[in-house]
Amino acid sequence: MYSTEFERIGKRLFAEHLVGGNFGNISIRNGKEGFFIKRSGTFLDVAGELVFVPLKGDAPPEASSEYRVHREVYRKTNHEAIVHAHPPHTIAASLVMDEIVPEDSEGRMFCPKIPVVLGAPGSQEIAENVTNALSSSKLVIVRGHGTFAAGKTLDEAYVYTSLVEHSCRIISLKWSLSS
Repeated sequence: MYSTEFERIGKRLFAEHLVGGNFGNISIRNGKEGFFIKRSGTFLDVAGELVFVPLKGDAPPEASSEYRVHREVYRKTNHEAIVHAHPPHTIAASLVMDEIVPEDSEGRMFCPKIPVVLGAPGSQEIAENVTNALSSSKLVIVRGHGTFAAGKTLDEAYVYTSLVEHSCRIISLKWSLSS
């Protein structure tokens, strides 16, 4: 049902080097009962069969290991789509900054402050910390792990993912030019 859309966004994420290998995941809300997410271990640019995860009850074992984050966000916010990626400049910035304050015009306009939170991948802690941040934002970074971007559509979540990596590249270039 959503495979084509997942694959299209996955290809964009790969093209911009925002994910590698089978890292990252994508989900989209499906009514009030649950959401579709990529299957664990699959590549984002070849979505294949998606997994339905209910908002209540057990998650299928083949669901992405980050299903807890997606479930918690859908339970507690109005977001309709989530993109989780591993953009390298953003991850590097998260290791030395407690929040990202973009210095480029687009970053300042759309995400003037991007929180950095803690949590082990796949844990309930990461699910709660990401959800708290996404309750008042469209974008959050998990220190040393990656981004979670949310929106009304996968395209919107993708744009926020791309935007933060661009902003972090600009910050990195500024640091290298000023040293």
